[in-house]
Amino acid sequence: MNVAGGAITTRELIEAEEHARLSARATFANESKGRVTPLTLDPYRTEFQRDRDRIIHCKAFRRLSHKTQVFLAPEGDHYRTRLTHTLEVSQIARSIARALGLNEDLTEAIALGHDLGHTPFGHTGESALDETLRALNAEDPLVPEGYRHNVQSLRIVDHLEYEGRGLNLTAEVRDGILGHSGPHVPETLEGRIVRIADRIAYVNHDIDDAVRAGVLREGDLPQGALEVLGNHHGTRITTMVKDMIETSASGDDIAMSKQVWDAMMELRDFLFVNVYFSEHAKAEEPKAHAVVQQLFKHYLANRDEMPAEHRPDERKEFIEAIVDYIAGMTDRFAIREYERIFVPRKWLL
Repeated sequence: MNVAGGAITTRELIEAEEHARLSARATFANESKGRVTPLTLDPYRTEFQRDRDRIIHCKAFRRLSHKTQVFLAPEGDHYRTRLTHTLEVSQIARSIARALGLNEDLTEAIALGHDLGHTPFGHTGESALDETLRALNAEDPLVPEGYRHNVQSLRIVDHLEYEGRGLNLTAEVRDGILGHSGPHVPETLEGRIVRIADRIAYVNHDIDDAVRAGVLREGDLPQGALEVLGNHHGTRITTMVKDMIETSASGDDIAMSKQVWDAMMELRDFLFVNVYFSEHAKAEEPKAHAVVQQLFKHYLANRDEMPAEHRPDERKEFIEAIVDYIAGMTDRFAIREYERIFVPRKWLL
């Protein structure tokens, strides 16, 4: 196929197809706000497809397979990790985007990158780093004010990957990664899909994991929420996804109906009380919290223990480097490092 300027590329065909097929509300790849450092356009992939591939091939994405979702170092092969959570968010978000005629490639890229900044030991590790930084900030305002995994996710793709060069992602993907949680709401509808799909995924799979672990029984769940959403894992996801599609199709934003949203939030509140903060599910949490904080204190006092590339001269930058190093650890690496530093070894005779 030829046009006046020569043969049309596969990318251009995909871009034309987007304009013909997608809703006028979609974010079109050839209308992206672009990258901080412009790149020559790829002949086969759109800019959002290119971002998806960059994220999948980065080191931070691979580490997600050994990072905790809820249960710390669970015994068993079927509990969720941060990687399986990411894939579930991606699947749910893509289904919603496709049904609404929005850009599935952009949605997928945001979903795959949204949790790259999670620490070892899930939200326990995040809390430990946040408390440590806030305490330091009270003494030294130059120290970062706290730790948020969505901000760290953006830092990873902007500055840490590719040996410090960053992934150089498009503005739309970066905006969606930052806005998947916290006060910043994504500018694109695709980013807003991921923001809610994240909750759909973790509310449902955390119930599934808690039942598998014996922390909950299906009969323990609040009956009012189940009457709205359904009595089984797959049924609840289907209800939420269908409701989100139908509600968003007739409005200007991405949303659920009040009835379904309230039922989902009732399940979420139930999980906080009975799973996330329960003694049974979090028996090891104080230990994990201590591992992260003790590692931080040790590196701060022993600069030479840090890898050479994580030893900048300025105190603020050095603290940021410690945060980057610990946040990037998998659960098992953090435990091994703690044992290396703090657990006595047998004498070699």
